[in-house]
Amino acid sequence: MNILSPSILAADFWSLGDQIREAQKAGAEYLHIDVMDGLFVPSISFGMPVIASLRGQTDIFFDVHIMIQEPERYAAQFVRCGADMVTFHLEAAAQPAETVRLVRQAGARAGISIKPDTPVEAVEPYLDLVDMVLIMTVEPGFGGQKLIPVCLDKVRRLRGLVRERGLAVDIQVDGGITRDNVREVLAAGANVIVAGSAVFKGNVGENVRELMKALGEGHGA
Repeated sequence: MNILSPSILAADFWSLGDQIREAQKAGAEYLHIDVMDGLFVPSISFGMPVIASLRGQTDIFFDVHIMIQEPERYAAQFVRCGADMVTFHLEAAAQPAETVRLVRQAGARAGISIKPDTPVEAVEPYLDLVDMVLIMTVEPGFGGQKLIPVCLDKVRRLRGLVRERGLAVDIQVDGGITRDNVREVLAAGANVIVAGSAVFKGNVGENVRELMKALGEGHGA
């Protein structure tokens, strides 16, 4: 099943609640929440208080992407704040399997993300442990970047590995997704699509409906 996960990094924070409701009403099933610490990535975004506040206002699935050093320190706390899925970076975790265990023990799904320069083979040992792998198609830390086309080869490779093993692992792609390239991303093997500017710049409801239409037509998993 193909899923749209709008990234609130691109939202208007003055109207954040209204924009989230509009995206959900138009069909978005997930909400992508990027947490950045200024260390693993150069930017700083938002953290647990924002997630907890939003959790009290919506039942949409919280797809929380933590771009932080030593994610095991806070993984369970993000679940307690309302995360339904916590995805951490392989490059930032000293013990990825233990971080997955902490997330699951806290009651959420677990995902691992890799940056554009990290090969798919690096995440292969953990495929049996996770619910999702997020392949970044831009350098993490800033919204509004253009998708790096060569990253789609990694999506194809990962989809092949998942199929070979008969696993039910979602493949998420984040970075530079637009109406013009989303079908290509789906065809490569992704089934969870993160879109920020493509959702929140302009008419949110219309943007979501257009992307949902493409997801309905796409291949995905």
